[in-house]
Amino acid sequence: MKYSSLESRLRTFETGNDPVVLPGIFLVARLDGRNFTRLTREIHQFDAPFDARFRDMMAGTCSHLMNCGFNLVYAYTQSDEISVLFHPQDNTFGRRERKLNSVLAGEASAAFSLLLGAHAAFDCRLSQLPRALDVVDYFRWRQEDAHRNALSGHCYWMLRNDGESSTAATETLSGLNTSQKNELLFQRGINFNDLPLWQRRGIGLVWKTIERIGMDPRTGEQIPAERRQLEVIEQLPMKDEYDAFVGGVLTQVQEESA
Repeated sequence: MKYSSLESRLRTFETGNDPVVLPGIFLVARLDGRNFTRLTREIHQFDAPFDARFRDMMAGTCSHLMNCGFNLVYAYTQSDEISVLFHPQDNTFGRRERKLNSVLAGEASAAFSLLLGAHAAFDCRLSQLPRALDVVDYFRWRQEDAHRNALSGHCYWMLRNDGESSTAATETLSGLNTSQKNELLFQRGINFNDLPLWQRRGIGLVWKTIERIGMDPRTGEQIPAERRQLEVIEQLPMKDEYDAFVGGVLTQVQEESA
């Protein structure tokens, strides 16, 4: 059988189910570390519940994603997950879902592995959001999840450091509400609200336009020049102020596209 005949017949099996993200839909990709609990606790033994080295690796992976060929306007990371927001006009790979998922997962896995110096892997899923409000709510949801996980994580590891087993610590925390977990920490001299904000609310990366003085190579004259630069934000606003922050990112993108 000729190659052209083989290709035309077998390509249909590869692309028979190849959905695309519709134009005008806001698109967010969320990447999660695969088996990162084992990787961070057993294999590489990062500090618990938070380690600045791991934080920097996740932020570095976000930075790589923002620069790897997609038009991404915002990245957010907490724990072992990353969420990235696409520019509404991004049309990379024709917005084919399988390509977006596979390439983003591959890029994140490669970037984090290089930073770690060992193998690590991410999976990826897409959220297709019809309204700007849904985008704001999505990132609010992930930040609230960061807060809940941070509170539980600090409580759990405080109990473990006090000598409780994994099972006993989990049972102690079972059924406790937010106030009770805060009180549990406070009784041992820890005010949760005084802990670093990046632990409690995650880290954001956003593009900023900065002005620098350049030189015209033809005349030698100094001229102002604008360039984009990634800003890593470890002190993100919270709650309604965070909603406004994400909404501001969307507004700026829409104004620049008008």
